[in-house]
Amino acid sequence: MGMKRREFLLKSGMGALIGEMSGFAPGTEKMGFPGILSASEERKKLIVGLVGCGNRGFANAMGFSKSCRIGALCDLDSSRIKRYHDHRKICPDSDKVAVEKDYRKLLDRKEIDIISISTVDHWHVKIAAEALLAGKHVFCEKPLTWTIEENRYIRDLAQKTDRVFLVGTQQRTMKDQFLCATLMVRAGLLGKIQKVSVFLLPGPKRGPFPKAEIPSTLDWERWQGPVERKDYRKERCHATFRYWYEYAGGQFTDWGAHHIDCAQWALGEDQPGKGPVEVDGREVEHASELDSRGFPLHDDLFNTAVQFHIRCRFASGIPMDIISSRDNGILFEGTKGRIFVNRGKLTGKPVEEGRHLVFTEEDYIRLNHGKPIQPPKANFLRCIQEGGLPSSDVISHSVIMNTCHLCGIAARLKRVVCWDPLNERILDDDQAAFFTERKRRKGYELPGIS
Repeated sequence: MGMKRREFLLKSGMGALIGEMSGFAPGTEKMGFPGILSASEERKKLIVGLVGCGNRGFANAMGFSKSCRIGALCDLDSSRIKRYHDHRKICPDSDKVAVEKDYRKLLDRKEIDIISISTVDHWHVKIAAEALLAGKHVFCEKPLTWTIEENRYIRDLAQKTDRVFLVGTQQRTMKDQFLCATLMVRAGLLGKIQKVSVFLLPGPKRGPFPKAEIPSTLDWERWQGPVERKDYRKERCHATFRYWYEYAGGQFTDWGAHHIDCAQWALGEDQPGKGPVEVDGREVEHASELDSRGFPLHDDLFNTAVQFHIRCRFASGIPMDIISSRDNGILFEGTKGRIFVNRGKLTGKPVEEGRHLVFTEEDYIRLNHGKPIQPPKANFLRCIQEGGLPSSDVISHSVIMNTCHLCGIAARLKRVVCWDPLNERILDDDQAAFFTERKRRKGYELPGIS
């Protein structure tokens, strides 16, 4: 399991640096991420450095450009940057926007206030950690982490610094869908919850894919980063990287970072010490055959789960099933009714009866860490100005990502995995525990962890 915060700070020699950065403003200690700016900082337009220039990065760039100035662009594939650099809304003064292949050069720029991370999953935490240590506020696309080890690591580091950290799970700001459903569950309007079903899109089953020549614009060596080197195949890179266990977790970490998050949020199972105690991964079909240790037998096929029915159980006894389905949403079933919620709708007899209309704006604000309901970027910037937790915070996200990764581990081994949520460790199963962390290639270690 991952090293505790104090241990890695001492071993990395970063304790003094972080100590200087962690002073909380009076009365904000319990907020977790005070992020209080000086008066002079509040008056200036915040400058954003964008790391990762794919489709999600483009959407994030457009979001930030409404209130901030884009000061730098970074991507390991130089062909992807032009779209951003030429866009009038993202870079109205393109000659003043730095273009880099190495994100560390953005961290060295004192004028940059925010680092926006839209890279592949296996790079998220390393960039986020180094950005926090450089004194930057951080926005990072979901899923935040690549392993269970990274969950505690980045949560501890984020809490130690005084920067605001928003995770890109926008469903936590969808008032008429997921916030309303969460309030209904928590208020007992469905009665005692008997079961939760989380429906995620099935994964793709494709390949074999041929080896290909590495594009001249792409730094494939650095793109792989901490991962064991593999031959370049176009489908391993960019949009379809998430269907390889080497780099991601398939739908468990892709859509799971949204729907498992909202399911556990509604149940109050999204805080440290919470989460499932058992995850059953025996009903799973993978895109590639796996060996008895849980490793793919082929390196030219997608290898994450395609069809699945994962059965989770919480200490409360409530079961949560995670099922491959085109429904792509969450079904809450209680003794007084059931509701289904996804990005397009909130349905069920309790909604038809108008039970959800009892909530006031104050109820929604309390659920949203005391902030008005706004789009994610606006919420993020408000927290930088005022302090407090953003709508999707690293504390709760790290806890639900434990569940997402546990689904992948149980699925890879096709067995029941027992989890201790208080100590965040797998019980009595060394083979399963092996997958809670990853051996990183030299030069790509996390700060403080070799």
